[in-house]
Amino acid sequence: MRARMAPSSSSATQSNHVTVNPVDTYNIHLAVTGTCDKYPAKQHARKVAQRLGASNGLIFLAGQPTINWRDSDQGRPFRQRRYFYYLSGVDEADCFLTYDIESDLLTLYVPDFDLHRAIWMGPTLSREEAQDKYDVDRVRYHASLQEGLQSWLGRRSSDSSLYLIHESEKPEYLPADLPVDLEKLRPAMNAARGVKDEYEIRMIRQANNISGLAHRKVLERIRTMSNESEIEGLFLDTCVSHGARNQAYEIIAPSGPNAAVLHYVRNNESLHKKPLVLLDAGAEWNCYASDITRTFPLTGDWSNPYVRDIYQLVERMQEECIRLIRRGTRFLSLHDLAHEIAIDGLLALGVLKAGTVAEIRRSGVSKVFFPHGLGHHVGLEVHDVSESSIMAMHPFFDHGHYAPVVNSSTCLSPCTLSAPLLEEGMVITVEPGIYFSFLALQSARKQEYAQFIDFDVAEKYIPIGGVRIEDDILVTATGNENLTTAPKGEEMLALIRGSW
Repeated sequence: MRARMAPSSSSATQSNHVTVNPVDTYNIHLAVTGTCDKYPAKQHARKVAQRLGASNGLIFLAGQPTINWRDSDQGRPFRQRRYFYYLSGVDEADCFLTYDIESDLLTLYVPDFDLHRAIWMGPTLSREEAQDKYDVDRVRYHASLQEGLQSWLGRRSSDSSLYLIHESEKPEYLPADLPVDLEKLRPAMNAARGVKDEYEIRMIRQANNISGLAHRKVLERIRTMSNESEIEGLFLDTCVSHGARNQAYEIIAPSGPNAAVLHYVRNNESLHKKPLVLLDAGAEWNCYASDITRTFPLTGDWSNPYVRDIYQLVERMQEECIRLIRRGTRFLSLHDLAHEIAIDGLLALGVLKAGTVAEIRRSGVSKVFFPHGLGHHVGLEVHDVSESSIMAMHPFFDHGHYAPVVNSSTCLSPCTLSAPLLEEGMVITVEPGIYFSFLALQSARKQEYAQFIDFDVAEKYIPIGGVRIEDDILVTATGNENLTTAPKGEEMLALIRGSW
């Protein structure tokens, strides 16, 4: 780390010596040289305490315990609780964490040594290993957890509380009259997690890099494949072989009409005579997610005009929205823009009819073809938490304008006139899509807005299913950076054509 001190008055001379006057003000700039490999747990704990607005109290978090499947002696695959990981960086089972806000003391409790387990599964994390590996002040074994909590009780301020996310995690041996706050910790952690620090961005970038390699490998081999299952298998193989054992979500690999199912995960149908594949898949790296979607014609060209026209429309929706991402942008406005572009394009294709863009937008009919939001936060979860949803509407000021183009059930987060705006350090997806679902079109025939749909034209697109393109975008100080490296557009087609 290096420090640079820049004087803001004339007291600094041009020589190597600086005379410091106590009435002068100075701007102190700290910059980190190189990288830090430890997860910044202590920094996150302080950030959460600041969001809590508390000067004292104890944050208590339980990690994911070891659990067997019901009626089985086989353990479930382990996945660490994300709130616990945010304050610890620990991806091990059966751990606990306390953060004493007043003393700024972060304590990790690791499982006691178990000889039987060590013989069968290998030893659990030792205190010494944990102290060296994690950014915590001290490490204790689980056997001393009660003693540690009693010690805090003995020195705590009378007005301090125990902060929990789940009431079920409150230790049984604490006094019944201890003030327990179950309301403030989760919102404080959500707010803290919304803006990523440098370490978190590096993890998301690496998750994207590995996912990009896997997407590329699928494109290189797609013309030799005959079933959706082969796509899933190759994607997984590439990720695991590059050190990413976990996926951020179930792989979605539909072909043809299946691509109209937003979360299609069966991935077991033939690719024979299908015009396209939609691959929505992203690896996880050190618990941080990526979220990437590519849609591509199996021929490697735009010989099918239905595929070409919808792909180019969705491509336009995404490029226009990404171009406008910067600090202070309201994401809901970009979602609105994507709908307007979609309506304009579907009018040009004859799918929509008998109205202007504004009239069709007000009817809400565009949600038949673009039923989901433009994007979401990405971080420790693929749909990561934040202070409020980037798709949130203000209940008094926004409903009339945005209601026709959003699903209100996804826009219920608290919202003020100035929020939620994009901030530097946020990582969000931009994932427009256009879909031709047989079921959605059947339902649309019964709606008032059916007058705006030419069903004869729309049903010609049902065999292609749908198109979605999704990238992970970092909001920067000067605009944005696309973290996603998976090929798309002409580069994507070139890889398919060379896959024989």
